[in-house]
Amino acid sequence: MSPAKKAKKTTKKQGFSDFEKAAMKDRARELKAEQKMNSDRAAGEKAVLERVAKMPEADRSLAKRIHQIVTETAPELMPRTWYGMPAYAKNGKVLCFFQDAKKFETRYSSLGFSDVANLDDGSMWPTSFALKKLTAAEEARIAALVKKAVS
Repeated sequence: MSPAKKAKKTTKKQGFSDFEKAAMKDRARELKAEQKMNSDRAAGEKAVLERVAKMPEADRSLAKRIHQIVTETAPELMPRTWYGMPAYAKNGKVLCFFQDAKKFETRYSSLGFSDVANLDDGSMWPTSFALKKLTAAEEARIAALVKKAVS
């Protein structure tokens, strides 16, 4: 087999998953709308709420509550989507995001923080948290994390 054919065959086996392809398509659409979302809170809010509305009920309930907690705790964060997920940006850079379980067929949703978040704690700290349900304790912890992240 020629090296070119071997490379093509290898590339197909090592290609992107359907989930990754969908996320990249979402991100391409977001980049086109990003300038508007960075300067227009209403456009970002609309994009987030439209994405949340498409989620299955269990994920939708979590996402709505996360959205409420983040926007109440840190109103300076700009809602937007990021790789098809609800996200919240500081100075144009995503600080935190919600990933629904259905999107990547996982057993739990998650709340993640980017390197923009000020969550540093020594030499090692968590940047993603699994979510199955929200009680008052989890809601308080999320609010505290968001408050620390934006500080």
